[in-house]
Amino acid sequence: MKTETTLTRRLIIVLMALLLPVIMNAQFIELTDEEASCTSIMVGKLASTDGSVITSHSCDGNYRTWLNIVPAAKHPAGSTRKIQWGLLHTETPWDLRRVSTKGEIPQVAETYSYLNVAYPTLNQKQLGIGETTISGRRELMNDDGMFLIEELQAIVLERCTTARQAIKLMGELTAKYGYGDAGECLTIADKNEVWHFEIFGAGVLYNSSVWAAVRIPDDHVGVSANIPRISTLDLKKPDYYMASENVFSLAEEYGYWDPKSGEPFKFWKAYGGRNKAFAIREYYILSTLAPSLNLSYDVEELPFTVKPEKKVSVRDVFRYYREYYEGTQWDKTRNLVVNAPGRRPAEGAAPDNTKVKSTVANPYMGGDMVNLLNTLAPGTVENQRTIAVPQCSYSQVVQLRNWLPDEIGGIAWFSFDNPGESPRFPIYGGALNLPASFELCGQKKYSEDAAIWHFRRTNRLAEVKWGVTRTYIEKGVKELEDKAFAEQAAIEKIALDMYNAAKGKPAELDERGNPKPEAYRVFLTNYGNDFARMAMNRWWEMGNQFFTLFARGI
Repeated sequence: MKTETTLTRRLIIVLMALLLPVIMNAQFIELTDEEASCTSIMVGKLASTDGSVITSHSCDGNYRTWLNIVPAAKHPAGSTRKIQWGLLHTETPWDLRRVSTKGEIPQVAETYSYLNVAYPTLNQKQLGIGETTISGRRELMNDDGMFLIEELQAIVLERCTTARQAIKLMGELTAKYGYGDAGECLTIADKNEVWHFEIFGAGVLYNSSVWAAVRIPDDHVGVSANIPRISTLDLKKPDYYMASENVFSLAEEYGYWDPKSGEPFKFWKAYGGRNKAFAIREYYILSTLAPSLNLSYDVEELPFTVKPEKKVSVRDVFRYYREYYEGTQWDKTRNLVVNAPGRRPAEGAAPDNTKVKSTVANPYMGGDMVNLLNTLAPGTVENQRTIAVPQCSYSQVVQLRNWLPDEIGGIAWFSFDNPGESPRFPIYGGALNLPASFELCGQKKYSEDAAIWHFRRTNRLAEVKWGVTRTYIEKGVKELEDKAFAEQAAIEKIALDMYNAAKGKPAELDERGNPKPEAYRVFLTNYGNDFARMAMNRWWEMGNQFFTLFARGI
């Protein structure tokens, strides 16, 4: 009977694997434009300039822009935690329209505080997570699975202190309750190491998951940009490789890989259903970090990670998130040149054919403008998936440092809207709250009460005449970055002194007898919130300045 059941299951799987791609006209799930630009860069502690571990994420698309701090909490024995679907497009933390409860799991006695963005990112114990959607084969989808990726991120931030704990917990939860999302990559870091984790469903016949994780060598840098990248797995080296128990058997059962063929098992090829393990963003980042490798774009896969020829700072990662490949063959504005204004040849001289970049040439131009230019002159603009994109909801670069207490050592350098235009401000892992304007989403309508519109309003105005406004944007970004990094050591010393002064002493109580928040956490919270408000005001004033420039016809 067991043999018959197995044969029936295999027959169904084979039919699904054969018919679904034909019916849907694709082997793998095509990403929408809003899903196809998320980028995560990972830096090991020996590859960074100061020993930090770095992970990051740009949330590119029409996802919620509200965020808050979920506080640490204690829970009674026997309580449960709800698993919800539909949180990515809510308008406030209390908006439960179109949100459904998929199930419940046992709650733990105590949970940690964490920064709750659309894809939750940093907890008070220096566990940080970046995310990119990597699609996957259609037949692996299973809507009956309990977990979407953002809920898995929230749960591990509530419960875990290390990347390895987080990976193992997600594997256990999805094996028991099922995974219901498309293919996803999480770049999971703690204060000592960073891992690249990819997960897929196991299909409707298995309410489970299939996943693999590879550690980024400490002296290397890795990147994920919406394409599965994990290749061969050496599970005899658990310090560098982890995977679900079914990682090889499921691929064989679905016909993705035949161990008798002699072909090596490659995770990206088996479960991604693609013929290439990278595209322009991965190539650009890895090739520019290690130019002497002479990486070729015309290969099936690049090295999974590279050792950078120069150590990478947090600000270097910021710069990568501002990239649109200016000055390279992939610069979409490279052909948008005009005759230099005001240049007239002397009498009797040959015409002056000097060309300059048009002041309205804009690397963030939308599809309508690209279509217009290419209709007028075919081939004028070649679209590329740039790292910086105007449809970005938010982004963060997460810095983790093992020489500091956790609530001080972990920082999410956060930015609203297009990371190519907006400044970043620090949100410490020990932050207790955020400005009220952060709890309002700005995706459905223009609202001056929502924090994002302080940046989005100015950034969209800047794109009207980028050749003029970029100077203002770049100056503003640099000045705020310079300020943040000039102040960082002093701010953290004050917080550390507060931390040490309170060590071993009983917590102060409020008038109701409850413990007061630690003074160093209050200090870091206030500093981060004040910096964010300053950045918001600076960008609002800049937007007003752009209106004035345009009113004068500049």
